[in-house]
Amino acid sequence: MSVLNVISLFGGLALFIYGMTVMGNGLEKISGGRLERILEKLTSKVIYGVLVGALVTGLIQSSSATTVMVVGFVNAGIMSLGQAVGVIMGANIGTTVTSQILRMGDISSDMLILQMLKPASLSAIVAVIGFVLYVTNKKGTRHDFGQILLGFGVLFYGMGAMEAAVAPLRDSPALINLFTMFSNPLLGILMGTLVTAVIQSSSASVGILQALSSTGVIPFAAAVPIILGQNIGTTVTALISSLGGSRNGKRAALIHLYFNVIGTAAFMLVIYGIRNLLPFWDDPVNRGGIANFHLIFNTFTVLLLFPFTKLLVKLAERTLPNKPNGDDDDEIKVLDPIFLNSPSVALERAHELVVQISHLARKNMSRAIELLNNPDEQKMGRFMETEELIDRAEVRLGHYLIELTNRSLTLQESRVQSELMKSVGDFERIADYVVNVAEMSQAITLDKLSPSGATDFKAMLTAIKEIFELTIEVYAKRDVQAAYRVEPFEQVIDRMTSLLRSRHIERLKRGECSAENGAAFVEMLVTLERIGDHCSNIAVSVIATYGDNTEDFDSHEYVRQMHHGNINEFNNNYAEFKAKYMAPLNGL
Repeated sequence: MSVLNVISLFGGLALFIYGMTVMGNGLEKISGGRLERILEKLTSKVIYGVLVGALVTGLIQSSSATTVMVVGFVNAGIMSLGQAVGVIMGANIGTTVTSQILRMGDISSDMLILQMLKPASLSAIVAVIGFVLYVTNKKGTRHDFGQILLGFGVLFYGMGAMEAAVAPLRDSPALINLFTMFSNPLLGILMGTLVTAVIQSSSASVGILQALSSTGVIPFAAAVPIILGQNIGTTVTALISSLGGSRNGKRAALIHLYFNVIGTAAFMLVIYGIRNLLPFWDDPVNRGGIANFHLIFNTFTVLLLFPFTKLLVKLAERTLPNKPNGDDDDEIKVLDPIFLNSPSVALERAHELVVQISHLARKNMSRAIELLNNPDEQKMGRFMETEELIDRAEVRLGHYLIELTNRSLTLQESRVQSELMKSVGDFERIADYVVNVAEMSQAITLDKLSPSGATDFKAMLTAIKEIFELTIEVYAKRDVQAAYRVEPFEQVIDRMTSLLRSRHIERLKRGECSAENGAAFVEMLVTLERIGDHCSNIAVSVIATYGDNTEDFDSHEYVRQMHHGNINEFNNNYAEFKAKYMAPLNGL
């Protein structure tokens, strides 16, 4: 085999993988995000998951892409591990479609129709049709369909190039000896695993094996362990994609690994137990034989492990147990890049992460109030861990939303993107102010305040907790009507701050409070008031993005009208919150 043959082999492999990628990308575009939604919605039962996984993988020609997508959904919290198991099983069956298509290279007939179905002829026809559709249509379904056909044609050209490159090896004693060595199950599995892990595509590695089978020197005994190893190697992509993800995302990738490893072990026991009964064991294998074995093995594994899906989940959970402190809920949702191809889906996942950030900030607010009542170093440590988590989530979300700017967004999607960037900033600032409150607990606690000062401050804390709860609900549900209640509530908090500051000055004059404690009291009042300001910002963003007059909405004009206009709804809400929080204070 000459240097030119080696170059042709790798060139053919490059075309093969590129063709698969182009075809898969075209299918993703033509689906318009529907593949993701199918995965998300139609996996309530394991059997549905298997069918959907097989369908999606058969379409996009990549089990790795499907499992990465599944890991992304699990990371995002929209798919459970139980649902993920079914899709992963189905993906293993769906990935056999590529090898079944490639087996058409074994067609041998003088009939014109059958000759046209051979890869060399079919790829040329498909590529020409695809090129015409792709070039004559700048965008739209025909453009995307042309991309699919082009990818299909390039894939088969790559396969033909690989076959031509290895043709001189038909009589090579070295190749014969090599594949005789791979008849050793462990070596064969290792080789299949390594090759697939490197190129990160079991379809491509099976395609390479099918190309090599054209030499006629690969016995069935050597192909079997290689194919088994290829199914293990394909799990590497999902394992890599799960790094840096949530605990459940990592578990989903582990389930994929365990499924293939257990299936391989079980099938080895069966196939090597009956190999002496198989008359074709030492005979050369062809494309069809490889495709059939690939299908039989994956179907066998699914049927074998289907009744044990819950055990696979438990095994992954045992391998990666919950954190000892029980704070697994603090793991931030991962914004998987796979969703960027469908901006509407990506924006929804981003919204869910902002909601999670708001919940983490709320958790820290409760901890900060506990610290004001009872300082505790361990609680402060947990508090700061959550604050660091919020900061990391805010940075990740910022990068993710910037990535989305490179996609084609509709006008409303662009508005939502801007709202997300504003809102996550406001929630992060609220979390920072909560940190200030927690840190102040090291200098002053409620029991160090005068009785009336402690009562005033508790009233302020209660009001801030309520407006923050209202804001979180408004944001999570995108409730425009409820959002109109936040601004009048914030105005009451401003009034409370002025009143409580004046009452505090009177206590200082009477000598009921020390100057040191008094300074801390005023600082905490100002900090809490600023939390209310950011709650107002978030509510205004919700109204601006999801309200009826989004095109003409001016946030500054809205706030001005609320404060100075005679608007019944605002006045009624203001009166309600004033009666609830100001009246009790005035009565003291």
